[in-house]
Amino acid sequence: MSKVKIVTDSTAVLTTDEIEALEITVVPLTVMIDDVMYEDGVTITREDFMDKMAVAKNLPKTSTPSIGVFTDEYERLLDDDSEIISIHLTPGLSGTFNTAQQAAQLVHSERIHPVDSKFIDRAQSFQVIRAARMAQAGASVAEILADIEQTSENTELYLTLSSLDNLTAGGRISKATGFIGGLLNIKIGAHVVDGEIEAEVKGRGSKTTKNYLDKILNQMHDTDGIQMIGLSHAGIPDEAEAFAKRLREEFPDAELMVQQTTPTVATHTGVGAFGFSYLKAF
Repeated sequence: MSKVKIVTDSTAVLTTDEIEALEITVVPLTVMIDDVMYEDGVTITREDFMDKMAVAKNLPKTSTPSIGVFTDEYERLLDDDSEIISIHLTPGLSGTFNTAQQAAQLVHSERIHPVDSKFIDRAQSFQVIRAARMAQAGASVAEILADIEQTSENTELYLTLSSLDNLTAGGRISKATGFIGGLLNIKIGAHVVDGEIEAEVKGRGSKTTKNYLDKILNQMHDTDGIQMIGLSHAGIPDEAEAFAKRLREEFPDAELMVQQTTPTVATHTGVGAFGFSYLKAF
């Protein structure tokens, strides 16, 4: 019986313990800070990235892994009768999934199954973790892929931003809009739907973020249960832990992970952002 091996990329927020215990292969994206290139999670940590971004002369630039990086990993993992499920962030934010598809075609496409998670950050990790657990339990590729689809359908991911500076600098919105947003202390609440970021609320001051998160919590209570919760932050650990305390009290049975987000996310959101995801029971 073939063994299924799970691959993902470094935009999936996972702990070192999870990666090792679940035998997950993580392909790193790269990030350039003032002409110095780093491999996400290999030559730079999430916390070090935030420190370097704070003093950088220019906005960091992130890049997808090369086809060669993927083919090397795929060939290494296919040294027996294994199959690979390779789960990656939404193509709406990166070309990583497309690169994984191209690499699969160059190696053994019939034994490699690239998956568009339609998400990023901990929401992406929900699929990776469940897939890896099933693989270790001896599940087939078909069984794991079916579970990934269900996990995706039952996952919600929301973002809150406290500044438009990085989005403006990165060309995601116009400089005029960013300038006005800075003057008005605009806060943004957004929902990731089918791999695309859709802004749902914007307003002045911290109450905008609080009210948006309150609304999400109310929606969570209206479900049949919550399996997993992910709370990622961009350089605001105290605020994240304060919100996590509330989540633990309101959803004591859910697996909860609180972590610093990845360089790819932090580059676009800037300091002060939350990535809030949850997986509904199914």
